[in-house]
Amino acid sequence: MSESIVVSIAARAKKASRSLMGLSEKAKASALKEAAKGLRAGAEILKQENARDLEEARKNGLSTAMIDRLTLSDNVIESMARALEEIADLPDPVGRITGMTRRPNGLMVGKMKIPIGVVAIIYESRPNVTADAAGLCLKSGNAVILRGGSEAIHSNLAIVDVLKGSLARAGVNPDVIGFIPVTDRAAINELLTLEEHIDLVIPRGGEGLIRTVVENSRIPVLKHYKGVCHIFVDRDADFEKAYTICLNAKVQRPGVCNAMETLLVDEAIAGEFLPEMIRLFREQGVEIRGCEKTRAIVPGVRPATESDWYEEFLGLVLAVKVTNGMQEAIDHIEQYGSDHTEAIITENYTRAMEFLRMVDSSTVLVNASTRFSDGGEFGLGAEVGISTSKIHSYGPMGIEDLTIGKFIVFGDGQIRT
Repeated sequence: MSESIVVSIAARAKKASRSLMGLSEKAKASALKEAAKGLRAGAEILKQENARDLEEARKNGLSTAMIDRLTLSDNVIESMARALEEIADLPDPVGRITGMTRRPNGLMVGKMKIPIGVVAIIYESRPNVTADAAGLCLKSGNAVILRGGSEAIHSNLAIVDVLKGSLARAGVNPDVIGFIPVTDRAAINELLTLEEHIDLVIPRGGEGLIRTVVENSRIPVLKHYKGVCHIFVDRDADFEKAYTICLNAKVQRPGVCNAMETLLVDEAIAGEFLPEMIRLFREQGVEIRGCEKTRAIVPGVRPATESDWYEEFLGLVLAVKVTNGMQEAIDHIEQYGSDHTEAIITENYTRAMEFLRMVDSSTVLVNASTRFSDGGEFGLGAEVGISTSKIHSYGPMGIEDLTIGKFIVFGDGQIRT
């Protein structure tokens, strides 16, 4: 049964995607703002349906971090609506022409931004992804097929119902948003075979989900496996700045992929810096797992194992390592990192710039929390995902990353000889 539903939804999305190609920037913006109004007007229904998911989540013993991701509060619904309005106001990349050059034979050759086509997004827990992904795809001229996790099925169905109704009122074919309403894994497996209908797959969720998608998809996949994010506190760091940034990166929302998982500290300042830093972490309930140098400086720290350096804890656990300068910190990031987000805390411009050049992750920050690695924070309006694949997109993905360039050529009768 799920297979026929999946094929039908994908076929309708493919057909509807053609209608988006001729939709004006004004029409897309109007539809997105109508969708934002719909979310606000339907807030009570959304919360009611979300309550069903939350009740089931608690019965199934989901973690506090997972329940946090799942919850649709008034603030979350409002932020979803605002994100759609922000996306509506972003410049439309579709149709933009770049790089026009004249060849020796007089041909003018350049590129035009076009939608990818149909994007399938497979995700877990966060129902706000439903609205963000649909909004970004609509703005960039793409149809979208959404497959959320079973833990958010009622929330997602309610959000999609609101969005489809809003698009219909705005005169946009509602089939440009497809949602797979069944929760069995067979539906995902079927979706991943539909290369004739779907152009790109973006999985969002745990490493297990993403690896399953990559292993089973016949369609190109844009993904990141996990977020093992590091902050390196350099010998020339401002301590007060470092305390604030590191605490924020770990405890503000520990269950998200851009939270810090490993703190690296220059040996030159570790003896002075770490006691206060670890005291602040412990006040917030953070369990510290440290290298031998860390344990020699601060009593009572649990020994870090080799596996801890690879771990995305997604909770109040932090690995701490003292390094012999910045190069050892960079080497550690290269060995154990996930190409997601890294930061350096320093007042030394030369080392800051070297860190930016030498750390090969999709986002690298200087004197700022890793928690800023986010499409909304980077001015993308919202993000459809984070890519650590070195293909056409690297890092948080917004509407620009949901378009590609096709070659366009202007001639005046030229022929090839």
